[in-house]
Formats: sequence, structure tokens, C-alpha cells
Amino acid sequence: MRLARERSSADLALEQFFERRKHDRAADLREEAWDSFTRKGLPSRRVESWHYTDLRAVLREISPEAAEAGKPAHVTPPAGVVMTSLREALAQGDVEVMAALAPQTGDAAVDLNAALMQDGAVVRIGAGVRLDHPLTLDASAAEGASSFTRNLVLVGESARATIVETAPPLLARGQENHALVLQLAAGAEVELVSDFGPGDPETVRIYSLMASLAQGSALKSSAFIWGGGLLRRQIFATLAGERAAASFNGVAMLGQRAHADVTLVVRHAAPHGKSRERFRYIVDDEATGVFQGKVSVAQAAQKTDGAMQSKALLLSPGATMNSKPELEIFADDVVCGHGAACGRLEAEQMFYLMARGLPRAEAEALLIEGFANEALAEIETETLREAFGGKVASWLGARRLQSKGDAR
Repeated sequence: MRLARERSSADLALEQFFERRKHDRAADLREEAWDSFTRKGLPSRRVESWHYTDLRAVLREISPEAAEAGKPAHVTPPAGVVMTSLREALAQGDVEVMAALAPQTGDAAVDLNAALMQDGAVVRIGAGVRLDHPLTLDASAAEGASSFTRNLVLVGESARATIVETAPPLLARGQENHALVLQLAAGAEVELVSDFGPGDPETVRIYSLMASLAQGSALKSSAFIWGGGLLRRQIFATLAGERAAASFNGVAMLGQRAHADVTLVVRHAAPHGKSRERFRYIVDDEATGVFQGKVSVAQAAQKTDGAMQSKALLLSPGATMNSKPELEIFADDVVCGHGAACGRLEAEQMFYLMARGLPRAEAEALLIEGFANEALAEIETETLREAFGGKVASWLGARRLQSKGDAR
């Protein structure tokens, strides 16, 4: 006999949110997502994909629902791009939006987002459109509140674009559950750069990316996590078309007691696909990094080329890193591999730099910056690459100041 799961105050709060949202456009979609969520509940360590991030234990209390969240800014889109709010698209019963909006992932946090989504942006990039400047999608939430937002980007055949996903710092306790659904038509090319700013130690933030790639399309994604509270970046990508290519790169710079979890599932469903996953973690103080990567190759996906790598640099005795790379291969003609490494700054490199006159703090910062730049080098857009390089330098500068303060 299956025992009923004990309901927490968080469960009751989320149920109240749903009662207010269930008739607010896309009622069938919301109902289906809510039913799926309630069967699983908030994920805990018992859920394999959430083993290192016990959301149920952390979310004992839910902040009040934000009055407004995810409303896109009023900007004039470039030629060939149509932008509207998610609420407007749902109110109009847009068939294309409804079909694309809720890919099935089996993840409870994604289900919760679909059930409670408040607003977001719907972006359509026309076939053959080549954008000269990045499009910005703001994933910001209200301070001290719970928000549930969802963006949808539909990229037409042979279109090319750079998309910047920004999540500014959250300076007060709150929860954010944001999702980005990205669909690439045949031959489309997208560079996605995601900037997840620091958060208050009491914040809980979940950012989900669901990407589908058609024949010959290419996605290059880079994500940057600056720590603070609990943050989970999860990616569900399907290379559905032949010769689709995807790369997922990122760096997490964590201090104090921050917890950052990057979990991704890449599914190769067609032949001649190519995927690359490269992540770098810099973990200081008592922070915790998590990397879980799974590449799944279907029997039909012959000639798949996949490689996954995670590297972590631990800067203090209290720093923790959990790595779990996986391969699931049903095809017999593939080239796939994975690796994970975790360690501290190499003594020989430190000695080399200090022997040439650099103080210890500067030598250490130089090595850390070089480690982070391995991820920055993957960004194709020069202005974005330089901007993130400046943020890395700022993080290291703040770390040095903190170290001086602790020394006193």
C-alpha cells in the first residue's frame, strides 16, 4: 500500500497559487502540468536527478506570489522579428504557441512552471533573418516574492541570432522559477548567452532551458552563474534532426555558502548529430557545486559525435563539488566520451608565478582567471565575451578584498 506524502506548508502555498491561476488562460495545459507536478511533488534527494539539490528540504516556506512577473519590456523588435507577451499569445489561443509551449521533460520544477506561469515573451524570428545585434530576454523576478515566468523563442529556417538571457541579482529572499523554450527550425543558428546574477543567501532560483533542434540547425549556449543562495540551471535538449549540433558551456563562480547545480540531458534522436558540454566551477569558502550531465543516443542516431567535460577548482578546505557525467548509448556507430576533474591550484604553477615577482594573491587570481577564461573563450560575440571577462575580474577583486578583511 502506498502511503500518502505528507503535505508541507510549501505544498499548501503552491496549491493556493494554482487555484488562482488555473483558469488564467491555457487552462488545459495548466491542469495537465499541475496533475503531473502533484504526482511527484517538490523534488528531494530521493529523485535521482535532484539527488544533490534537495528542493523540498530548502523550500519549507514559499514567499507570496509576485503581483506581476515576466512582463516583457516594450521595445521595437528588429525587422523580421515579432515579439508579444505570453499572456497575449495565450489569450488569442495561438495554436503555434500552445503546441510549442510545454515540451515534456518529466521534471517537477518544469511542470510547476507550466502550471503557474504568469507571463513572459514570445519571440518569432522569421525564416532567413540574420540579426546583427543580440536580442535580450529579461528573466528578472520581484524581490521577496515567488515568480513563475516562461519565454518562448521560435527561430525560422536558416535564421541566425544571438540571444542574451539576463537574470539580474536578487537582493531579498524569494523564489524564482523561470523557463525558456527554444525551437530551431532547419538550418537555424543561435548563440544563447545566459547571465545569472548573484542572489541573497535565502533565494532559490531555477532556470530551465528546453531546446529542440531540427535538421542542420546549431545551438551554442553559454551560461554564467555568479553564486548566492541556491541556483539550479537545468537543460533539456533534443537533437531531433539529422546533422544538428549543440554545445553547452558555462562557468560557476561560487563563494560563501552558495549552491549551484547544473543538470543537463542531451538527447540525440537523429544521425550525424554533434554535441559538446564543457563546464567550469570555481568553488570557494563553504560553497557547493553540482554538475550532472547525461548524453543519450537513440538507436537511430548513428554517427553521433558527443563529448562532455566538467572541471572544478576548489579554493578552500570547505568547498564541495559533486560531479556525475553519464552516457546512455543505444547506437553502435558513435564517438562519445565524458570526463570530470576536481582539484586545487597547482603548486608548481603558483611557484612559477611567485618566483617571477607576483605576490601570492595576484598569482592565485591570475590562475583562477585563466581557468574561467576557458569557458569565456566559447562566446562568439566579442562584446559579450569582454563583458563577462570584466565580471570575472570583478568577482576576483571582491574575493581579494574579502580575504584581506578576513586576514585582519
